[in-house]
Amino acid sequence: MTSKDLLVRLGIAVSLVVSAVSHAHLYRHGYQHIPNIGDGFLAQASVSFALALLILLGGPSWLRWAAAAVAGGSVVAFAMSRTVGLLGFVEQGWDPSPYAALSLGAELATVVLCIAGRRIVNGRAVIRLAD
Repeated sequence: MTSKDLLVRLGIAVSLVVSAVSHAHLYRHGYQHIPNIGDGFLAQASVSFALALLILLGGPSWLRWAAAAVAGGSVVAFAMSRTVGLLGFVEQGWDPSPYAALSLGAELATVVLCIAGRRIVNGRAVIRLAD
């Protein structure tokens, strides 16, 4: 494992843990009583914690795609909960603050690191400038 790979793994793990802690906190402080949504918050926190640990410990590369899928799904659920609703659950703006912003930022970071991280580790440019 190279130092670049270790840094990318660490970044993914940290972003997953931030999202997981945020979801676990919200679950424990009221979301557990929301039908279906509470279970989703608990599942998201549990899976994100597990993925963070496995990725940090050097698990197979497909775990990064799983992490990107979990984080991407959370971003979609966040957007739905603020627009059309998710299983009858609707929230407004950035409430609950600061957890909504923390979670969304961490999940977007996870997706970016999972996708761009492979290019960083392999030494290819992440952004192509004009030819």
